[in-house]
Amino acid sequence: MLASLTFSGRDWFLPVAIILGIAFLLTLWSYRSAPGGAMRWVFAALKALGITALALCLLEPLWTGQRTKPGANLFVIVADNSAGLQIKDRGDTKSRGESLKALLDPNSAKWQETLADNFELRRFMFDARLNATSDFADLNFDGRASNIGAALRGIAERFQGRPLAGVLLLTDGNATDIRDPLPDWKGLPPVYPVVIGKLGGAQDISLRQVNVSQTVFEDAPVSAQANVDVTGLSGDNVTAQLLDASGKKIEEQTQRSRKESETLSYRFQWRPEKRGISFYRLRVGLKDELQATNSIPAREATLANNMRVISVDRGRGPYRILYVSGRPNWEFKFLNRAEQEDDQVQLVALIRVALREPKFDFRGRAGETSNPLYRGFGNQSPEDVERYDQPVLVRLNTRDKVELRNGFPRKPEDLFGFQAVIVDDLEAGFFAPEQSALLQKFVSERGGGFLMLGGMECFRQGQYQRTPIGDMLPVYLDRSDETKPPEKLKLNLSREGWLQPWARLRDNESDERTRLEGMPAFEVFNPTREVKPGASVIATATDASGKEFPALVTQRFGRGRSAALMIGDVWRWGMQNPEARHDMEKSWRQLVRWLISDVPKRVELAVEAQADDAAGAVKLQVRVRDEKFQPVDDANVSIEIEEAASDGTNGTKGIRLRAEPALGDAGVYETTFVPRDTGGYRAFTSVTNAVGAEIGKAEGGWSIDLAAEEFRSLQPNIALLEAIARRTGGEVISAAKLDIFARGLPNRHSPVMEAWTTPAWHTPALFGFALACLVSEWGLRRWKGMP
Repeated sequence: MLASLTFSGRDWFLPVAIILGIAFLLTLWSYRSAPGGAMRWVFAALKALGITALALCLLEPLWTGQRTKPGANLFVIVADNSAGLQIKDRGDTKSRGESLKALLDPNSAKWQETLADNFELRRFMFDARLNATSDFADLNFDGRASNIGAALRGIAERFQGRPLAGVLLLTDGNATDIRDPLPDWKGLPPVYPVVIGKLGGAQDISLRQVNVSQTVFEDAPVSAQANVDVTGLSGDNVTAQLLDASGKKIEEQTQRSRKESETLSYRFQWRPEKRGISFYRLRVGLKDELQATNSIPAREATLANNMRVISVDRGRGPYRILYVSGRPNWEFKFLNRAEQEDDQVQLVALIRVALREPKFDFRGRAGETSNPLYRGFGNQSPEDVERYDQPVLVRLNTRDKVELRNGFPRKPEDLFGFQAVIVDDLEAGFFAPEQSALLQKFVSERGGGFLMLGGMECFRQGQYQRTPIGDMLPVYLDRSDETKPPEKLKLNLSREGWLQPWARLRDNESDERTRLEGMPAFEVFNPTREVKPGASVIATATDASGKEFPALVTQRFGRGRSAALMIGDVWRWGMQNPEARHDMEKSWRQLVRWLISDVPKRVELAVEAQADDAAGAVKLQVRVRDEKFQPVDDANVSIEIEEAASDGTNGTKGIRLRAEPALGDAGVYETTFVPRDTGGYRAFTSVTNAVGAEIGKAEGGWSIDLAAEEFRSLQPNIALLEAIARRTGGEVISAAKLDIFARGLPNRHSPVMEAWTTPAWHTPALFGFALACLVSEWGLRRWKGMP
């Protein structure tokens, strides 16, 4: 309500009513017989309005209301100082920042003076932080972020409890710290956004989102999906290039933009040449500008959002896998030969070449079953007698002469040094009860991988049912419905298998189906009743009658994963021809890579970006475990940061941080790092125990683009500004109407108001209205020839 009407001459109500009544009666009586038809009543109404206006003056009507008390309220003006305002809209000679400075120039715009007449002004500018300013002369538009949310929260905190009438927010609305759902902004006064920039006013190519994923697909283990926003460049060719650290072009793709505003998707797949952490650059732009040898003027509003540095971690081996077999076989020969081509995987073998059954019938004293030569030495209890007739085991590729000297490990520190275990052609009786339990803990607690191959002594034939090892298999080992083992089996991928890159060997469906059809039939198979709930069937085997059996099944088991390959003669595949042998070896490598892909290490370094942090701060988290993979709480953890050079190569190490134990998480150490520049970073961590002995090392890498969020979109985010205005009770103000807004703001509600009163009767308007009514009545009556 702007004002209300009151009457101070209340004693005149009765006289005025009598006078108006007499006047109306006389007017009606005088016009009752006047000529003119219906027009005479128009003349009577005009005369009655004139008399009524004059009679109301006797009541002394007054306008009363409230307005902002001059100088008693605060008003904040906030201007965006981010680099996003450096761009120029199409057809404009000035950048958005220059237009904003002109809008804030007190010499050319008087609206600030108008506001200062009624409010105590406070001026701020913001980018990543909120800073006070006296006259906006220090606006330079070099901020790397537009933290609108943080700026508004900062204003609410600074002026809490003070009479703040409103906030004038001058920005393009491209906030870098606001996500859905919108903040509550409790305690804020009305916010009046002023949109800087115009929709559709910028020609731009922007790398909006880049997703990097890694798989165990050997030919192209790394893929990058880039979504590119193209605005105002309809009909132009847009090119995306993937470059390595030295600037060498790995791949280039070009698409034509067909709309005024659209999103183009590019997908790159490649195989890094080296293991560990590598940095690549993905850049986009107009094809003619990227391919030009000489520099040509850019047609885009900005090139700050055209390139992104991406990091790829291919891991550092060796990943050690323990292969345990009951007899020498061809499966190990081909598997070992395949893994020799993977420089990050080391296959350690423990192969039994002779059973532990005695070779002689010892005859000694009555009831003696052991070799008489050992009489009097050690414990001669019946359960230990068999130790004198141990199986003959062959160790291959061990770390030293001591490793696995006593056969399969019996202690966690001996077994947990491997990342995966493969069992082939070996019965359950080979493992002592504590070894079976240890192997299950290796998967469920340590997080290792376990694979059982379909040899003759595995699965049900190996009596694994109701054992700790059988419990973690993804298939049930109950009696199968089959009366005899199936033969002449053809391998096929299941629906789930088609979705797993590590299960495929070709990059398209038709070639993959052709490969599967050309595979030989398998003869050795371990049928199972059914798979366990939660397990995934990756491949199936179909016999001559068309009946289908699960052939490769996987599942999660505790922290690790287990798999069952029911085929026992995969080597037949490699005997077919040289191309088939190459495919088989590749399949073995991909299966093994999948088995160890998520296996934790004793020391792990994780990099986590801090949400809504415009400075690009990252949290470095180091998890430390002992030889039994139990958390270590008294470790010394140091982290050294290396900034990659501008070309992506190694930079100079110089920043050393110390990680402190995390609260509430045993064995975890954390620290925070704030990068100075855009680009790639490496982190090297070294962990020692309480006495200074080394526990392990780890390496991590990440890339940061400090301007990515700022230049993600060049279109003004009017929707966000309208939502802010709605939630705070304000409204979006046009830059051309700032003068009108400044003049009308005192009439809006403020924390401190004052009352005002002005006579409504002692005004030229009221007397002019009464005179106009009487003169109009007289003039119309004379025009119609009425007396």
